[in-house]
Amino acid sequence: MSQELIADLAEKLNVEIKGLSLIESVRMLQRVEGNFDCFARAESGFCNQKECLFYTECLQNSQKAKD
Repeated sequence: MSQELIADLAEKLNVEIKGLSLIESVRMLQRVEGNFDCFARAESGFCNQKECLFYTECLQNSQKAKD
């Protein structure tokens, strides 16, 4: 997942993400789409949302995130 992909999605959804971290940006987009803002919160390393656009990166970032 690239910042460009996130920026494109934010533009399509008319969401301002400037100044937000990667994790904050993705969570904002999830909320706007009406989904849980669960990005990087798969503490156990498990997520059943395999169709999610951010699935792989979520699991990778879950290992690094603190909240």
